[in-house]
Amino acid sequence: MTEMLTAEALRPPRAVLRRDTGTWSLQTALHRRGLGPVAGVDEAGRGACAGPLVIASCVLRPGDAARFDGLTDSKLMTAAARDRMYDLVLKRAVDHAVVVVPAAEVDLMGVHVANIEGMRRAVARLATHPGYVLVDGFRVPGLTAPSMPVLKGDQAAACVAAASVLAKVTRDRIMGRLHGDLPAYGFDVHKGYCTGVHTRALREHGPSHEHRWSYANVAAAGLAKGLRAPHRVALSVAAAAVVQNGGSPH
Repeated sequence: MTEMLTAEALRPPRAVLRRDTGTWSLQTALHRRGLGPVAGVDEAGRGACAGPLVIASCVLRPGDAARFDGLTDSKLMTAAARDRMYDLVLKRAVDHAVVVVPAAEVDLMGVHVANIEGMRRAVARLATHPGYVLVDGFRVPGLTAPSMPVLKGDQAAACVAAASVLAKVTRDRIMGRLHGDLPAYGFDVHKGYCTGVHTRALREHGPSHEHRWSYANVAAAGLAKGLRAPHRVALSVAAAAVVQNGGSPH
């Protein structure tokens, strides 16, 4: 009984989230409880089969909500709106960091592990050490501050939305530059995701050095062209069978 009372006494009072603060409510509540600064973390390119995985972290001032009108999940914004918000975040954020994980590293570690590691790096690179971290979607062990996964965090928490803008705009610009080197694949349009246009280009030309061979559709296109997977990727017999049967990306 004594242990139960002690645990209850140590538990912090429940934070009240105000509905009128919208996407700022969670981080504002954390700040009010002395857990700031609050960093948001998000990625871009997890589902793509070519190009890098980009992860960003961002810390915003709780009182800056009015300056970020229209800030939401980067995927719900037009390209022009994302570019404007990107510039605003760079100008107004307390701190931010961007990590670019090349396709070769994604292949070497697997996309989920690469994503987790990239999120750790993005938080570690912040000059302002966060008191709390909000992560889009899933738990990230090994962070240097307490953290919480937030379902659809890029639509629920402003700092996560800002991180999503930083990650997506950075990645889109990288894919635009890759298009200049590899115009046959149309990276400037689909940004490395598995669209019909991209699939046809893969079948016609085979994978480039910017494709992720650990993804089944890329491996299938390579095998069809008689290409061997790079040394960074070890396709097992079972994986090869999935590839030949038209398996989907991991």
